Amino acid sequence: METWWFLILEFALAITLILMSKGQPFPGPSKRYGIILLIIASLLLIGETAPRATNVQVHLLILLIYGSLGLTRGVHNMLISRDEVIVAPFAGVMFCVAATAMMADQWDSLSVVEEYAAFATIVVLGGCQTWLVFRGLLIGRLPLAWSKAGMVALERGQISGKHGAIECFEKSWDLEEEHLNPMAWSALERIHDFLGNESESEHWRKRLAESGGQDAVAEEWLEAIDLSLSKLNPDA
Repeated sequence: METWWFLILEFALAITLILMSKGQPFPGPSKRYGIILLIIASLLLIGETAPRATNVQVHLLILLIYGSLGLTRGVHNMLISRDEVIVAPFAGVMFCVAATAMMADQWDSLSVVEEYAAFATIVVLGGCQTWLVFRGLLIGRLPLAWSKAGMVALERGQISGKHGAIECFEKSWDLEEEHLNPMAWSALERIHDFLGNESESEHWRKRLAESGGQDAVAEEWLEAIDLSLSKLNPDA
C-alpha cells in the first residue's frame, strides 16, 4: 500500500509540472522534466502489476536521483540562466521526500548522535525547500527571460497569440530591474507600429518616454527588433 502513495505523488508532480510549464517564458525544460517523470511513474505503475510488486526503496531511490538531477539543473535555470523557476521547487520536493523517508526508515538502527544529525539534516532540507518554493513559485518573476522569449518569438514570426512576441514583451517589465522596462516598451511600440495599431503604438511610445525614451535602450536591441520585423515584411 505504501508504494501507491509514492505513485500518487509522482503522477501529481509530473502532471502539475507539465501544466505549469505553459506559464514559463521557456516551457521546454519544465515540460521535459515533467514528461520524463510521468514516463517513470507509468513504468512504476506497470511494475505494480508484476508478480513481485515494486519495492518502496525503488521509489525512494528514483525520487532521490531524479530529484537531485532536477535540483542541479533547476537551480541553474532559476539563478543563472533565469529561464524558468518551477523545476527546482518540484525537484526539491522529490529529493526531500526521498531523503526524509530513507532516514526515517533507518531511524531505529541509528545511534543518538546519528539521530541528532539526521534530524538536523531534515530541518536543513525543509528550510532549503521552503526557500525554493518562495523564490521560485511565489516571487519567481522572469523579466529578462520574457524579453529573450519575446525576441525568439519575433524572430520566428510569431507576433501574437500564446507565447507570441507581444505577450512575452508585455510580461517582461519589472519594478526591481527597471533597466529592462524600456527594452520591452520599445519593442512593443515598434511591433504595434509595424502592425498598424496606432493607438497601441502611441500607448507604448508614451510608456517608453516615461522610462527615458530610446536613449535608455541599446542601439543593438533596437536594430535587432527592426531586423526581425523587416524579415516579416521587407517593404515595411
